[in-house]
This record gives sequence, structure tokens and C-alpha cells, in this order.
Amino acid sequence: MIKIEEDLRGMHIVVIDDEAVNRRLMERILQDSGFTRITLIAESTDLKSLEESDPDVICLDLHMPGKDGFSVLEAIRGSHPLLKQVPILVFTTDVSIPSRQRALELGANDFLNKPGEATEIVLRVRNFLRTRKLHKELEGYSLDLESKVQRRTLELYEATEDCLWRLARASEYRDDDTGEHTIRVGVISSRIAAQLGIGAEDVDMIRRAAPLHDIGKIGIPDSILLKPGKLTTEEFAVMRSHVKIGASLLAGSSSKLMLMAEKIALTHHEKWDGTGYAMGLKGEEIPLPGRIVAVADVYDALIHDRPYKQAWPVEKAIGEIESQAGAHFDPEIVEAFVKVVNSNESGIVA
Repeated sequence: MIKIEEDLRGMHIVVIDDEAVNRRLMERILQDSGFTRITLIAESTDLKSLEESDPDVICLDLHMPGKDGFSVLEAIRGSHPLLKQVPILVFTTDVSIPSRQRALELGANDFLNKPGEATEIVLRVRNFLRTRKLHKELEGYSLDLESKVQRRTLELYEATEDCLWRLARASEYRDDDTGEHTIRVGVISSRIAAQLGIGAEDVDMIRRAAPLHDIGKIGIPDSILLKPGKLTTEEFAVMRSHVKIGASLLAGSSSKLMLMAEKIALTHHEKWDGTGYAMGLKGEEIPLPGRIVAVADVYDALIHDRPYKQAWPVEKAIGEIESQAGAHFDPEIVEAFVKVVNSNESGIVA
């Protein structure tokens, strides 16, 4: 007697044959060998139900009235993704080479002549079930591995997010110990970017990179950074150096995120008309993320208290940004900014 492994006995065998005597014969042969889950189908007009039944092997009569085995093969392999990997054992009285070639081309895995010999039927079905079981195990392993990779990727993303936030907070700690300015600049910048139609991946990257715009303030003395009054020419020159300090701190990375953060740190004080610093870039010479953050940074600084000034009313701050379109700021970005702050869902004005 052929040995059938215990874990194969409960796997699902589907027999599709228009002749009742053939279906019953197959059922008896399979049951006598120890298989316990056998479904008999007289015709295969409803392949959706067949797909939902999750078969592990299909025993298919090739010549049936109406929808013949060739049509079934074509439909299974072409339109039903969950059935594409299911082994199909074809039973036929047609021994012609063209018929067999056509069946193989359409996705049949093997043939048995009718009437089949019981031992050969059981051996073929058993071997197909072994293959199917291994495929399912591999599929399960792949899904588990994919899940682990996704989970690990999320953990790395969250860890990176946390490190970036702490680094950004360090840059603001002396004049904004909550670190909220850096977060707000990131949010405002990302929403302006989205309004401009920038892709979702780049919008998220801007949100994460923008908070590092003032990381170079770490190198500015407190006597200048926290000075309540107007800076002298010499002091302002020192303050301006924070963009190069920041860029140097972020330089040398192969990360797209850090490369963007470096550009933002270096260029967020450039002006559209070329009168900004540190390089005097003009117009579209200024990288787009730097132009976006320039607007977000100034707006947030205007509407919040700083050591050297009191907060402006929101309306006045928006008016100031609009008045600087074409001078300090890129006019297109100002337009996008105004749409964002005027939307009920912006949530960035306070």
C-alpha cells in the first residue's frame, strides 16, 4: 500500500469530470489511500467558487461537453491568480501529441490516460501534493519574512525620526527649549510642498529634513543667539555663519534625507532676488526645498515670541510673506503657502 504522509491526507483534492462514474471511481481510489478532503465537480462553470475552495491539486477531465478542459485550463492560468500555482493533473482518452502539447501550453502539469490505474493515480496526486505543500510553506515563509522586513523598516524609520527630532531640538534648545519651532517648520514645509504637487515621498522627506534647517545654531555663541536687541554688523556676520556650520555638520552622508537636510541648512536664508546668504543665489538657483523652508521658517518665527521680538498677529505675518513675493521669496511658493494657511485643515497658524 502506498504510504501517504499524515500532513498530506487533509489537503484539498478537486476532481472535475462530467461523468459520474469517473468521479466516484476517483473518489474511492483517493479515499482508500487515506485522503480525506475530496471535492467532486461535474462541470467547471464557476471557477470563482473553485478558487475560493482553495484546492491543492486539480484532477481535470480534458474532454467534456460545453466548457472543455482546455477552456478550464486557460481560465485557471489566465484569470484566477489564486489558482495559478495549483498543480493540474489532466485525465484524457486523447493520446494525440497536439492535444497534449496544447494542454501543456495552457498550464497542465501532467497527464494520465483514462481509465487510470489506481496506484499511478495515487502516486501522481501524492507527488503533486508534496510539491504544493512545499510551495505553501515557502509562500508562508516569504510572507513572514516580508512582514519582518516591513516591521524592521518601520522600526528603523521611527528610530531615524526620533534621532532627527532630537538633533533638530538640540539646535533650538537655547532659544526654544520645547523644540516646537523645528517641528512646525517641518509641518508647514511639507504642506506647502504638497500644495505645489510634489510627490508624496519627497513631501515626507521635506517634513523630516526641514527641522534641521538651523542645526548650525549649535555653533553660535549665546551672547549673539540670545541677544534681545539688534545685532551689530560683526554679530550678524557670526549669526549668518550658522548656515555653513549646519551644512558642514550634515555633509558627507549618502542618505537622500541628509543630503536634502544639508541643502536646506545651507540655502534657507537665500533670497529670490539674490540678496540673501550665504552664497547669494538667485531665483531657481536656490534648491526648491530651501525656498520652501525659507517661507515656513520666517512665517513661524513671525507668529511666535523670540528672544529679540514679540509674536506678530497671524494676518500681519501672512501679509508680510505676501509682500516679499518676488523679493525674499519665490512667488509660486508664497501662493502655495497662502492657500495652505487659508485652508480650514491647515492647522499651522499657531
